[in-house]
Amino acid sequence: MTELLSRRDLAFVLYEVLDTESLCQRPRYADHSRETFDQIIEAADQLAARYFAPHWKTVDEDEPTFDGERVVTHPAVKEALDAYIAAGFMVAGQPAEHGGLQLPCVVEKAAFAFFKAANIGSAAYPLLATGAANLILAHGTPDQIDRFARPILEGRFMGTMALSETQAGSSLADITARAVLQPDGSYRLFGSKMWISAGDHELSENIVHLVLARIEGAPAGVRGISLFIVPKYLLGDAGARGERNDVCIGGLNHKMGYRGSVNTVFNLGEGKYRPLGAAGAVGYLVGAPHQGLACMFHMMNEARIGVGMGAVVLGYRGYLESLAYARTRPQGRRIGAKDPATPQVPIIEHADVRRMLLAQKAYVEGGLGLTLYCARLVDEERSGSSEEARRHASRLLDLLTPVAKAWPSQFCLEANNLAIQVLGGYGYTREYPVEQLYRDNRLNSIHEGTDGIQALDLLGRKVRQEEGLAVRLLVDRMRGAAEEAQGIANDDLLFLGDGLAAAIDALVETTGHLVSCLDPERGLANAFAYLTVFGHTVVGWLWVEQALAAQRALDGGQAGDDEAFYRGKLQAARYFIAWILGPTRTTHDLLRRLDDTALSMNAAWF
Repeated sequence: MTELLSRRDLAFVLYEVLDTESLCQRPRYADHSRETFDQIIEAADQLAARYFAPHWKTVDEDEPTFDGERVVTHPAVKEALDAYIAAGFMVAGQPAEHGGLQLPCVVEKAAFAFFKAANIGSAAYPLLATGAANLILAHGTPDQIDRFARPILEGRFMGTMALSETQAGSSLADITARAVLQPDGSYRLFGSKMWISAGDHELSENIVHLVLARIEGAPAGVRGISLFIVPKYLLGDAGARGERNDVCIGGLNHKMGYRGSVNTVFNLGEGKYRPLGAAGAVGYLVGAPHQGLACMFHMMNEARIGVGMGAVVLGYRGYLESLAYARTRPQGRRIGAKDPATPQVPIIEHADVRRMLLAQKAYVEGGLGLTLYCARLVDEERSGSSEEARRHASRLLDLLTPVAKAWPSQFCLEANNLAIQVLGGYGYTREYPVEQLYRDNRLNSIHEGTDGIQALDLLGRKVRQEEGLAVRLLVDRMRGAAEEAQGIANDDLLFLGDGLAAAIDALVETTGHLVSCLDPERGLANAFAYLTVFGHTVVGWLWVEQALAAQRALDGGQAGDDEAFYRGKLQAARYFIAWILGPTRTTHDLLRRLDDTALSMNAAWF
């Protein structure tokens, strides 16, 4: 089997670009070292290859089923999850007080990337469970933490997030699920929820649903949404599993890809189970009434970066598959070699195949740098040396979250598209893995808010907060890398520095034009294009950071047998700046003109 991810590249980003080892000097991570980080990553790689990868294709063909009573998953899924939990990965990033390994977030996410790369569907269960536990730890009462979060971290319960409804989709202001207060302080919930990943199964003792609903009499819109814990099974006083809650599965959604994880529609208060003898699903309020969406963003933002990482690793695995194929597949001859008797060459010798491989490399290695940088910001937020450093990290993370979700979902999917093209006809067949990688990855542009929603979040809110302070912080960091590259007596780095500097100037000017537009509909009409050029500029910056690290290794005589690796980094950075970032000039021109071609298109003209 082709490797799931490049361990060499991962080590480069962690240690040579993000300086992860220096985190061990901070009290929070003082018990760790690079050796322990590497051991965790090695264990994740081996466990993912042994337990998650073998049933990746199996569960695509033998997806979950529902017989009207039970949701049945392939037995290999539970075997994989049990191994994951037993190895301690469910609590890898948790503090010691919760039984965790207290790993830095950047190492935790790097390790989890192997499970996603091996089997994105099976990895969805612990992804959602960990997110649910983290939300309850942040916003729940001590009793809710003991009864629901701790069992998740112990691996006994799983979790979900239940936001969408059939009639509302992503428009959460229009949800209609309702909650009725009971004399004992609990609530009874009624309504329906759609697109619930991991919404039902028998992989754990219980499932903790985190459900958005409206308390009776709540204000309209998002200001009237509250958050509730709604367990599949009620708990007794000692935490023992009790009777079934009134959460009734209405059916499964059958997806194009990502088939290994259950996706459900479920009904609350249908009356099939009637817990404690009364109608309605029993729920427990999390946080203050009408503040549910603010609480849910704790899990949503974590999931958004998780979706971005999932998109990266699916693209990365496709890149490695197509690279291995291109090295060994003989076809055709070099241009100018006219004699048919001469041996064919591996297709990697053809310039157009190298173009497709280089584009994939630029996208997926750039995406890995982006998502791990966001994880590194979490560590700064938790353990930065000063209050100011922690606040700055929080602002940058908030700004970059929509980018980290949407940019890989678009461009690492494009890497999967190119992987299919490299394999040609074989790439289109189920006998080779790249077609399933594409199908699995296609969902990520929709998951956790579509790319268009992320674009509106970025341009409509994030870049405007605190009069653009987060953007200024980001621009300062990007300019620092551009100036460092421009200051080195090296033509390649000068090219990278100049290209990044020009892109930063263009982004600053375009942002100013759009933010100052007095017509919000026109100003936001091309938000998706803005997100694209914003993402290209950020990833371009991170590519320059990678190039600077590679050049330091080459200049310092540290390359050794890795010289080709570092040369490849420099070439991929050059490709990204020249062929991906450079052409954004045209998009900037259109954005500054507030082009209204799409906005002014009459619905009747289609």
